[in-house]
Amino acid sequence: MTKQGGKKSGLSTFFIIWGGQVVSIIGTGLTGFALSVYVYQITGSATQLGLVLLANSLPSLLFAPVAGVVVDRWDRRKVMLLSDAGAGLATLAIWLLLTSGNLEVWHIYLSSAAGSFFSVFQGPAYMASVTLLVPKEHYGRTSGLIQLGEAISQILAPILAGFLILTIKIEGVILIDFATFLFAVMTLLLVRIPRPPVLEEVASSQGSFLREALYGLRYVFDRPGLFGMLILFAFVNFSLGFFSALFAPLILSFTTVEVLGTIASVGGLGLLAGSLLMSVWGGAERKINSLLGAIFFAGIALAIGPIRPSPWLMAAGGFGFLFFVPIANASSNAIWQTKVKPGVQGRVFAARRMLASFATPLAYLTAGPLADNIFEPFMGSNSGIAAQLGAVIGQGPGRGMALLFIIMGILISIATLIAFLHPRIRRVEIELPDVLTDESEAQI
Repeated sequence: MTKQGGKKSGLSTFFIIWGGQVVSIIGTGLTGFALSVYVYQITGSATQLGLVLLANSLPSLLFAPVAGVVVDRWDRRKVMLLSDAGAGLATLAIWLLLTSGNLEVWHIYLSSAAGSFFSVFQGPAYMASVTLLVPKEHYGRTSGLIQLGEAISQILAPILAGFLILTIKIEGVILIDFATFLFAVMTLLLVRIPRPPVLEEVASSQGSFLREALYGLRYVFDRPGLFGMLILFAFVNFSLGFFSALFAPLILSFTTVEVLGTIASVGGLGLLAGSLLMSVWGGAERKINSLLGAIFFAGIALAIGPIRPSPWLMAAGGFGFLFFVPIANASSNAIWQTKVKPGVQGRVFAARRMLASFATPLAYLTAGPLADNIFEPFMGSNSGIAAQLGAVIGQGPGRGMALLFIIMGILISIATLIAFLHPRIRRVEIELPDVLTDESEAQI
């Protein structure tokens, strides 16, 4: 890649890749919404829905170190190609089972795990490629655009899925998802992504897959500010695991699937607004400030939404919560892209993903049983404490899950205040030097 105009062409490449991934994310959102409703309706169990999410999260923990080495060793475009193709085939398998009348819930577990396995490779390859294509001053904005793709999916997928389920049924929805994977593969075939140079600090470990896999973990542990950020994100992701597992059951406890789709789409508008803001603004000059501030207010919004069994209040809380999510994520991405050298970003970003999400499977595993066996019975009882809480948040179906949401939202805000008081986290951008990402170092 030449020095002149290299980053300009890199930006064009980024937009082509981004467009294909946005379409793919929308398709994945369609299938995710359709299958979550399918599982809950045929089982009536929040625990079963939580197990689907658990299957989706485990590969991130088991294969992240391996994925990091692969991303740094191989052509990142090819890694993304194979990942999208593999996820598409997993989706096609579900379609074949469904159309043949043989689909069981455990098949959905396996498909979710397979899709997650391929995303373990695709995610770090995607994020590490951005650093090679985009000037440093645009990291916050491009991260905002990536979040924007998530927002578009959040808005369109529930509405489209609700409509398409009635017209072309779940089989048609899944087939559309498969087509979107093909589109993403086609866009990747049109571009080239430069390869980073091999750094001397990791060259000595090459040939030992284990040492290379552990490099990302050592890199993070040796930098207390980055490690502290991941501890915060691990706690936030644990709380969000409860949100993901119980959102649909909570809404369906007092309204219909159609309203569920509408509420999810309103939340998506918040995600869209926050993503657009980050795409234009790029975050605070010190990204840690916009990161911590966004997480704090997201926790407040999460706690407010379920105070009453009202679609309007849940929609407002979801909008506020998801508005702050892309601001936090994009600010975090910009910090990591600025502080980690491109040649090791695959390893480090994979380790980052593993450490930030290690508690999420525990949330998926415990959210359903806690809701079904403890919180729901408690808020349906006549005990004095339940009656006092019920005077505020109501009693009956869904109120136990609402109480869980409120607790998790409050804990997120408290954890953010604690993180702000930690000097290594608060000063992470000052204490860690920026890496030099001279585009002349990249190799086609």
